[in-house]
Amino acid sequence: MADGRPDDSVHRPSPEAVAPPGGARFLSGSILRHVVVMSSTGAVGLMAIFLVDLLSLIYVSKLGAPQLTAAVGFASIVQFFAISINIGLMIAAGALVSRAIGSGDEAHARRIASSTLIHSLLVSGALVLTLLPLLDPLLRAIGADAHTLPIAKRFLWIALPSNLLMAPGMLFTGLLRAVGAAREAMWVTLGGAIVTAFVDPLLIFAAGLGVDGAAITVCLARATFAVIGWMGVRKHKMLQPPRATEVLDDGSVVARIAFPAVLTNLAPAIASAFVAHALSRFGTTAIAANVVIDRLAPVAFCGLFAMSGAIGPILGQNWGAYRFDRMRGVLWDGAIVGACYVFVVWLALMACAWPLTRLFELDGVAASLLVFFCFVSGPIWFCNGLLFLGNASFNNLGFPLTSTALNWGRATLGTMPPALLGGMLYGPRGVIAGTGVGSLAFGIIGITLAIRTIGTLERRARKAPPTGQFGIALDKREKMPI
Repeated sequence: MADGRPDDSVHRPSPEAVAPPGGARFLSGSILRHVVVMSSTGAVGLMAIFLVDLLSLIYVSKLGAPQLTAAVGFASIVQFFAISINIGLMIAAGALVSRAIGSGDEAHARRIASSTLIHSLLVSGALVLTLLPLLDPLLRAIGADAHTLPIAKRFLWIALPSNLLMAPGMLFTGLLRAVGAAREAMWVTLGGAIVTAFVDPLLIFAAGLGVDGAAITVCLARATFAVIGWMGVRKHKMLQPPRATEVLDDGSVVARIAFPAVLTNLAPAIASAFVAHALSRFGTTAIAANVVIDRLAPVAFCGLFAMSGAIGPILGQNWGAYRFDRMRGVLWDGAIVGACYVFVVWLALMACAWPLTRLFELDGVAASLLVFFCFVSGPIWFCNGLLFLGNASFNNLGFPLTSTALNWGRATLGTMPPALLGGMLYGPRGVIAGTGVGSLAFGIIGITLAIRTIGTLERRARKAPPTGQFGIALDKREKMPI
């Protein structure tokens, strides 16, 4: 282990643990291959979603009014609050189902999948009913003014109710990845993206609906997610008729992972809202540039998002089989793949910086802000990727509060003070640079704690091998990994 790589001699499981039970395909074979295959198929689907979002923004920018671009950005921030809840439930379902499959309990995997589907429908409906009456204060708080507020509000009244379709659609992708069905999970998101690509320009331009057309397209895309995802989970027989008693009993187990995961994913939304508010003092053009950055970055670095979702099932199955050597290998290989990916994307962004400003009709402050982002994005997003890997590890290995603490630390200490200070000293560029400083620090902390977490689990297993349903008892109080 002199080179820092995992050493199989540290923990060599029994032959029974190596043999994949049923659909536990991640317990054998090349870890690097599993990471690359799961990440690449996930990246295709995410790329499709993010790219179509970017195209939609291009269409809106071609309407010739910066306030329309800014309004769509404000609406997107509010929508991300709802999506964060969906992500939390998706993470919980994926973690519990993959862990059950890894331990050979496929019947319990189906029960958890069915219970979580009911939970997601109930929570998503309650969230829509809660957010709609609060749109005015929410939008004003993040910087919407008299010009952008009515546009953003109308967009959300059309698009936000479709969260009832988005929630199960996202849940289905998590369930499909939990059993290793990466291609089917990819088609859930890819199908919705294809619908968006064709319908968006028709409604925005041909039908003359403008921003309203973009909102209607969001609803149609989310309906597509739900339908294709339902077909995928039915094919793999992942659901069963839910029983009220089981749904209630499983609620506490799901909440232990989902609630911290929701808090974790709300942190970037809070940070994004704060950055938008900090930039609003520099005018609508700065907000428009930030909206483009918020849409461009996920397209450029979607592989990092995909990898954070991909390693969860791999870690979960190997944890269920006590393969701690392979779990460490997932983090090492993920970091290497992430570094190579970010380097290539960074070079491409620097080469395309000025053409991108022309594509989005940006000039002056807005253009310089976008170019600045392209030139500083590489190191920032590599460390974001490390934090994503750490968060995925904590969420899937029984330490979700650690992930929550790190994300909120970055969203507050790592975003707000440096963004404010940067804005005071260097204007809008300083705001962007300040947020990057927090990413650098918390990315390194996140991956370091993730490696230590696996060591903590291994020491626990050696002292007293757990006998719970998921390998590690879920009723123990979580402790920060040390």
